[in-house]
Amino acid sequence: MSENYFAELAKIDVSEHMEKKGRFSYLSWAWAVDQLRRADPEATWEVMRFDGMPYMKTECGYFVEVAVTMKGITLSQIHPVLNNQNKPIAQPNAFEINTSIQRCLVKAIALHGLGLYIYAGEDLPVDTTQPEPITSEEVGILKTRILDLAQLRNIKQEDVYKTLKLTDVTKLMSNEAQELIAKLDKWIANAKAAIAKKEAQGA
Repeated sequence: MSENYFAELAKIDVSEHMEKKGRFSYLSWAWAVDQLRRADPEATWEVMRFDGMPYMKTECGYFVEVAVTMKGITLSQIHPVLNNQNKPIAQPNAFEINTSIQRCLVKAIALHGLGLYIYAGEDLPVDTTQPEPITSEEVGILKTRILDLAQLRNIKQEDVYKTLKLTDVTKLMSNEAQELIAKLDKWIANAKAAIAKKEAQGA
C-alpha cells in the first residue's frame, strides 16, 4: 500500500459486502476489520469507556464511541444506539449496544477511507415506509416521564399533557414518542437543576 493509505482504501468497492438489517444496509464489520488489518497489520481499535461502561447515557439517548488507529493516526467516531429503523432506543439491552459498537467501528474505519463514500449519500438507503406505531415500551416510558415531571414541578399530570398538546399517548407514532421523551428528559433535567439551585440557596 502506498504512503497515501486513505486514497488506497477509498478506492475499494464495498458494495458486495453490504448486509441488510431491517430496512437499512450496513457494511459488514468483520469484512471491514479484515480490510483494515490487511492494509495495516498493526492497526488497532478501542471501544471508549464512560465511567467504566462501553456506552454513554445522555438526556437525548445512548451513545458509543470507537477509536481506530491506523498508520499511527487515531480517528474516533461516535454513534447513537439505534434500532433497525434508525431510531434511538430509549432503554437498550446488551445486544443492541454491542450492535451499535460494531456499526461505530465500521464508521471509524471509514474515516480512514474504507467505504467512506457510502456515508456521503452516494449509496444510502431511502426509507419510504410509513412511520411505525408507538410501542408498549415507549408508552410506559412516556407516561413515567410525564409523571416524573408533574411531581418535580408540583403540578397535575393533566397540565403536562396540555403543555404537550397531548391527549392519548397510544395514538402517537414511534418517532413522535421519541421526540417527546427527549423533550421531557430535558425538562426533567432543568426542573431538577432548579430544585437543586433553590435548595443550595436556602442552605
